Amino acid sequence: MEKDLMALISQSAPRFSKGQRLIANYIQNHFDKAAFMTASKLGGVVGVSESTVVRFASEIGFEGYPELQKALQEMIRNKLTNVQRMDAASDQIDSANVLDKVLSKDIERIRRTLEDADKEEFAQAVDTICQAKNIYIIGVRSSSALATFLSFYFNHIFPSVRLISTTSRAEVFEQVMRVEKDDVLIAISFPRYSKRAVQASHYARANGAKVVAITDSDKSPIAEVADHLLLACGDMVSFVDSLVAPLSVINALIVAVGMKKREEVAKTYELLERIWDEYEVYEKHEGGGKVI
Repeated sequence: MEKDLMALISQSAPRFSKGQRLIANYIQNHFDKAAFMTASKLGGVVGVSESTVVRFASEIGFEGYPELQKALQEMIRNKLTNVQRMDAASDQIDSANVLDKVLSKDIERIRRTLEDADKEEFAQAVDTICQAKNIYIIGVRSSSALATFLSFYFNHIFPSVRLISTTSRAEVFEQVMRVEKDDVLIAISFPRYSKRAVQASHYARANGAKVVAITDSDKSPIAEVADHLLLACGDMVSFVDSLVAPLSVINALIVAVGMKKREEVAKTYELLERIWDEYEVYEKHEGGGKVI
């Protein structure tokens, strides 16, 4: 993508106006920052109007600036360091309105995830998981929080759920080495993509298991081996990964699986309630309910 986009700019250069040449130079030298700028912001930085930026996008073959911005973001998806992400975030978020800005962006991510959701693909992923003999779940680094959450609830629903809970290359394969036909691996990975999650996905696929990928793009390295691809809008800007949209997708996955296996789940929770009461797992408040 990087080569293609830069090649487009170079090929179109002879047709550029003076203002468009300024935009091209800035993108070529500071594409990591340009990827997260609005057309107005980019125009202000290079000293041209917003309309000039929009025309520049059209000149190199995009329908509009949002498409150019998306191409830039795809280009750097797995390349930004945390320092670069902090620098990009500082251009978008004023320290005085961090709470409003972050929550508003998370709301927007969930909205975009819902708009782009493939409901048929989601339903097929649910069927595959429900039919699996063994379920393996992997999420590394910040994605480990998502994997742990999914594993917690799936362990209430299924008899054989294995959370791959290491970043060691050797231990990853030790934990997934018995994956086979009739099993499913759920791989969760968001930029910067983990090599361990990618390698485990390839290994599972090579051994005949189904792979359900939860990631942010069909260009994600785990997408190419996925039998079912569930996309959620992530965040590459802040040094803190936004997991709100991925968590919403995982919530939906848990609920859908639970509804499909309603009778088994009901029996499991009846048993768990007795165990929780007998061993006083939860504190009880005066009203008699449980405080989790």
